[in-house]
Amino acid sequence: MAVDNGLPIYPISVAAKLLSVHPRTLRIYEEEGLIKPARMKSKRYYSNNDIEWISCLRALIHDKGISIPGIKMLLDLTPCWQITKCPPDKRERCEAYIDRSIPCWQRTSSACRKGMESCQHCEVYIKAMLEAGRDLADSGNEKALSKSSNA
Repeated sequence: MAVDNGLPIYPISVAAKLLSVHPRTLRIYEEEGLIKPARMKSKRYYSNNDIEWISCLRALIHDKGISIPGIKMLLDLTPCWQITKCPPDKRERCEAYIDRSIPCWQRTSSACRKGMESCQHCEVYIKAMLEAGRDLADSGNEKALSKSSNA
């Protein structure tokens, strides 16, 4: 039976272990608005998609040297409807498109309430996250190849 990658199943302690980070790191990312874990009572839960996005964030911060404010600015500058060229009917119902004062990625708990899914389940959000992860892996492989050829 396949697990829905958007299903929040990992408590913060397990998510932190999967990511090899301290739970406080995840709380900082949440305070900065980069992630929005699901809440059940007072506990945070993370999905496989969340884990993938956080891995991407960590790579941007540690491998590429981009600061948290820098990541937030990049996300502010690239709304999802510009990435995928959303069809007009879908775009016209999107809260992030209607009210552009708050970027779509900060609306993970309320985006697209009118019959659309939240950003954490958004095909644009997930696709961009996976592509960024692949790009980072590719650049890491290129670095490794250039180091080995220089040796």
